[in-house]
Amino acid sequence: MGHKVHPYGFRIGVIKPWLAKWYADRDYATLLQEDMRIRQLVAKQLANASVSQLEIERGINHVTVTVHSAKPGIVIGKGGANVELLRTSVGKLTDKKVKLEIKEILQPELDAVLVAQNVAGQLERRIAFRKAIKQSIQRTIKAGAKGVKVQVSGRLGGSEMSRTEWDREGRIPLGTLRADISYGVVHARTTYGRIGVKVWIYRGEQLGDRPGSARTEPRERTRPARGGARRTSSATREPAASRETVSAAESATSRGEA
Repeated sequence: MGHKVHPYGFRIGVIKPWLAKWYADRDYATLLQEDMRIRQLVAKQLANASVSQLEIERGINHVTVTVHSAKPGIVIGKGGANVELLRTSVGKLTDKKVKLEIKEILQPELDAVLVAQNVAGQLERRIAFRKAIKQSIQRTIKAGAKGVKVQVSGRLGGSEMSRTEWDREGRIPLGTLRADISYGVVHARTTYGRIGVKVWIYRGEQLGDRPGSARTEPRERTRPARGGARRTSSATREPAASRETVSAAESATSRGEA
């Protein structure tokens, strides 16, 4: 029986990059907890900025935080006020020089985290979950996705027993490593409890030339065919009649010499 694997972690090093780029020997646990606090801080301060993911890169005396957002204007703020506030807050956590980079998400409909945030927001506004799922799937497919799946779990509609409902359109090849699949999980906080929202978006196969990408050309044959050099083709093999003629001539010559 198969087991569920995180679509992002399954593809790290193949088509997906690491979200934390640093190395530590003794202080690994301390830096890992520091990363978690940074992510919680950014999620709290930029709750309305449609932040999809965060990349943290550490140097000797500095920390680089890259924010992927669909609303970079909110992240920057008026006159860069929000950026300076965020840089100061992260600097207090790390006690190092902080560099902030902001990258805009050009197609938020193809980002699973942002789609999940949208569905969760609709559930918190008491919109029917089936309607929210259908609308999100239609917008994602219209934006160019090859497949999308949305799943909600919890006390749907305020029912006493929790259940899971999902809908899908297109295909989601979770077992194909070269398949570019965006995955996101968001929790909707409603008056009758938390509802989990999961989204999978298949954006096509990724066949880049960068290291670690999937092979795009067939592997060259380095070993000989089965049977080695002993096996010859029928075109180069001598006919049986010619071999008999040569053997008869050789036997006659040997008798004459004798």
